[in-house]
Amino acid sequence: MSEVLPGDRRVAGPRLIALVGPFQSGKTSLLESILTRGGALARQGSVRDGSSVGDSSPEARAHAASVEVNIASVDYLGDRFTFVDLPGSVEFAYEARNVLPLCDAAVVVCEADERKLPALRVILRELEDLGLPRVLFINKIDAANVRIRDALALLQPASRTPLLLRQIPIWQNGIVTGFIDLALERAFVYREHAPSVVVDVPAGELPTEKEARYTMLEKLADYDDGLMEELLSDIEPPRDQIFDDLRRDLRDGRVAPVLIGSASEGHGVTRLLKALRHEAPAIARTRARLGIADEGAPLAHVIKTIHTAHGGKLSFARVLRGAFVDGATVKSARGEDRISGLSRLMGVASSKQARVEEGDCVAFGRLDHVATGDSLGDAKGGVPAPVVAAIAPPAPAYGLAVTVKDRKDEARLATAIAKLCEEDPSLVFAQDQEAAEMRLLGQGEMHVRVALERLAARFGVLVETHKPAVGYKETIRQTVNVRGRHKKQSGGHGQFGDVALDVAPLTRGEGFAFNETVHGGAVPRNYFGAIEEGCVDALERGPLGFPVVDVKVTLTDGSYHTVDSSDMAFRTAARLGVAEALAKAGPVLLEPIQSVEITTPSDSLSKITAIVSGRRGQILGYDARPDWEGWDVLNALIPEAEMEGLIVELRSATAGVGSFTQKFDHWAEIAGKSADAIVANRAAAKTPAH
Repeated sequence: MSEVLPGDRRVAGPRLIALVGPFQSGKTSLLESILTRGGALARQGSVRDGSSVGDSSPEARAHAASVEVNIASVDYLGDRFTFVDLPGSVEFAYEARNVLPLCDAAVVVCEADERKLPALRVILRELEDLGLPRVLFINKIDAANVRIRDALALLQPASRTPLLLRQIPIWQNGIVTGFIDLALERAFVYREHAPSVVVDVPAGELPTEKEARYTMLEKLADYDDGLMEELLSDIEPPRDQIFDDLRRDLRDGRVAPVLIGSASEGHGVTRLLKALRHEAPAIARTRARLGIADEGAPLAHVIKTIHTAHGGKLSFARVLRGAFVDGATVKSARGEDRISGLSRLMGVASSKQARVEEGDCVAFGRLDHVATGDSLGDAKGGVPAPVVAAIAPPAPAYGLAVTVKDRKDEARLATAIAKLCEEDPSLVFAQDQEAAEMRLLGQGEMHVRVALERLAARFGVLVETHKPAVGYKETIRQTVNVRGRHKKQSGGHGQFGDVALDVAPLTRGEGFAFNETVHGGAVPRNYFGAIEEGCVDALERGPLGFPVVDVKVTLTDGSYHTVDSSDMAFRTAARLGVAEALAKAGPVLLEPIQSVEITTPSDSLSKITAIVSGRRGQILGYDARPDWEGWDVLNALIPEAEMEGLIVELRSATAGVGSFTQKFDHWAEIAGKSADAIVANRAAAKTPAH
């Protein structure tokens, strides 16, 4: 039987714990094992065979990866815990940013794998910046082939906070068969899918255990003068004192305790749960970190929005203070709503609740005026101040143009995508009027692909996709004088407009300018506005097939008819005249150039420079990333036509952690065969099929 040991002392609950870690580190398997150990599941499911509580969506199962936040609650030894399993891929990281500030602690699931260190560094940095207490769980220890001391040395550079080894593995014939808890000075032998058995520390492991324990105590003594004096005096510190130090140092972010185990086999999970139970801070500490008073009206904060097929909109929220009951009215900055159901989630399953207390994490039903990031108060308490500053989604890094396969779905497309974007604000649905395209934009190829899969599976809207059109434009090199004349006679009043125009190039970026130098009333002033409109009409599509920019048109002369002249006649004359001038004025194609800032680990910089050069990019320079040792920021100019798929190549070269931002910089002329091919493709696209 497993034994109740000193240190298994109850602190408080309920608590919200985040499971974070690099892609495919085993977070979802750990959640499954935790739920089984806590009695929420009768049998542990498997991510591999698609029977897990987490990653239960069709998209997650299809890609064998977490593509959304998974939420599940479990009662363990009298305390309630809600675990949020956050996606490891950077493409879905925005969801984590809305959840993490509201958590009490995080379990960082990782491996002693050098290839995953960049991703681990990014994750730990965010937790450190938030001041969120964190425990590292070195997973897959049963398959490890490195000593724990070497593993710790490998992982420490990823953390600015000292890593504190709490457990060491027991090796037998090259296999990890259990572990020794350094605080308890007890050994635990693994059993398959069952709690470990407590045994005395094997005699052969005693020297290693004593050394590792002393190292742990030395690190704790850095923050406890009394403990330091005891160590210097060779006095064995009381066990309760050690656990008090562990609890305090975790809470204050002085150390990050390191535990070991195997999520898929359930090894080390019970000790992890017990460590969280008596060491992880409770809601009062989280309130203090967020600057929220302990006393006051009921308060909750929405961390996730979900649209379900049968339950409608669910707003998953952390209750930070007070209590909420089903049917009550809540207020947010957007308005008032009546709670239509309170429920705890277990993956896709839910259980109804009549009342929820502070610390609870539950789904509020049908709050139509509430969005992720909103704070909720009760009807009597007034509109609450925001708990967490609004977290702006990152700029899109990848996009596709979309068209519905069935035109009857056009209206449903907008509604469905609006719901997807409400669930995940890092998705953007945009209409490019110039290219006449609808575009779905996101954080990467997988991010957009998953959104399209949800669009089909959940809303029944099928779309076709293609690469977004590049915003080419054209301009002219020469000044041309033309006469635009429109004359039409067809019974009754005719149409007559006659203009003499100078069409000239402007400096790049000046756009369009219209002027007039007409003398003697050759063209009445009341037609000047219509003539300018006609000029603008002609610039919508130039002789190369693209919008025309940086052109100045001057009206120099013309004539009119007292009966047949009209605004429309002069507008048409101006359009015809400018169109003729553009064809004669040396038209030239312009391509948009983007200013791109790329963030990358330093050891990947040479790969990034090669990628930029291969995309016709001009490298402007690079420098160290401020306050990020081992990272660089590279600045470059890259044609918009070469940006497609950049994020995919960038992440492949940086173990998934590279990122970039972009903004328009300038227009550049493009000539020769490249320009000819672009013009030909444009002409073909505009030619109707026969």
